[in-house]
Amino acid sequence: MSPTMPHRSAVAPSAVALHDARPFFEKALHYGVQHGLINSARLDAIRADAPKGMVQIARYFGSEYLRPELEKARARLVNLVSLSLEHSSGGDLRRAAEALRDHSFLSRSKGGSDLLKALIAMPQNSHFGMNERGGFTDKHIPLLGDWTLRSIAEYRAELMQRTAAAQVIDAAVWLADELGLDADDLEDAAPDAEAVIRTVLLTLATGGSRMPDWVGFEKTIAALRRQAGGGNPPAKGKKSPATRAAGFTIALPPQLPQAFVEVVEAVRQSILADLPRILDASVPVRKLFDQTPAFIGRYFWIEDGLSEVDHHDRSASEAWHQLTGGHSDDSSLLTLFLGVAAGAAPKTLLTEKGAATLVRKIRKSGLQPALARAFIRDHAPLANQDDYADLWEGFVEEAQATLCSDRDYELKDALALLRRECNVKPSAGGRG
Repeated sequence: MSPTMPHRSAVAPSAVALHDARPFFEKALHYGVQHGLINSARLDAIRADAPKGMVQIARYFGSEYLRPELEKARARLVNLVSLSLEHSSGGDLRRAAEALRDHSFLSRSKGGSDLLKALIAMPQNSHFGMNERGGFTDKHIPLLGDWTLRSIAEYRAELMQRTAAAQVIDAAVWLADELGLDADDLEDAAPDAEAVIRTVLLTLATGGSRMPDWVGFEKTIAALRRQAGGGNPPAKGKKSPATRAAGFTIALPPQLPQAFVEVVEAVRQSILADLPRILDASVPVRKLFDQTPAFIGRYFWIEDGLSEVDHHDRSASEAWHQLTGGHSDDSSLLTLFLGVAAGAAPKTLLTEKGAATLVRKIRKSGLQPALARAFIRDHAPLANQDDYADLWEGFVEEAQATLCSDRDYELKDALALLRRECNVKPSAGGRG
């Protein structure tokens, strides 16, 4: 039941050609025997290791007592060793044979398994909200089982796709950080990485230094239209948006790491294709970016109800209602105040993931209770300000040490506190 082994006698030169369509492991093994790289002792060691490897693999994915599982395990073992050898050798049979000579058979199987686990942990696409963080876990074992039976060609194609997605995500994280937004913030907002890159490039083109909220994004587009000479709907005889776009460009940041230049340049080209519509001042910004199907989700801005309230100069009661979503319970208010004090977007409800992100943000940047006090003073209804201030002060006195503790590595105490005092939506459901 072990993988096919060549006889100890010399292998005819034509045998390698006959096995060219077989797994890479078998080709490397025959090459090694034919060219004297693999001796009888090494063949015996491989023969001894192969059954052990099959039993281990069958047990990991199912049962070592069922013949069909052992047959699958044999195929998996050969595929894993083949993947490891071809990856490490770059397809060079001599280098692969030398690896079989110098390393144990089971170590090559583990190497192939490690490659597949790394592949599975990579992002499948460039959307922050559709990828998991944390690497390979037991829940991925069925997926690993599927991949151990796939071809090396499929592995290569998937690796190429996932590597490209990871590069776009890494570029978006780097660019967002330049504008003061970290990876946790992007995970919480869950945009497309390309959307983040587009917005950063537009923001930098207008001299901006912070990732914009909606109000800031509107200002960015207005600035672009002014720069291109189209700040107002063009009068008769003025250049059309397409003509203005043809003479306008968006540059790559000069400090952009070389590793990101190719992927960011591809996204930049997509912005240039959008420019005729972006620079058309006859189309309101809100209508273009938030109501036009082709542009919805294509660009990114921070969701910040507070800035929009300020921008439209609404009354204090209207602003407070919008900020709180109409909720006046202590848990919702404390959630809102804590977000303000942490420098995060004001919210009255957190997901479990959002709560963890908020705690990490507090431990990274600190908690500023004075921001919440100012927030209450500036935005809360006058009749309620003293009560809200007392509520906040009592919470800070009790909670600040736990939230800022550097001993609570797994955030257990901090998250337990937030679930008790604030408004955290349980993983399985909760208030919408």
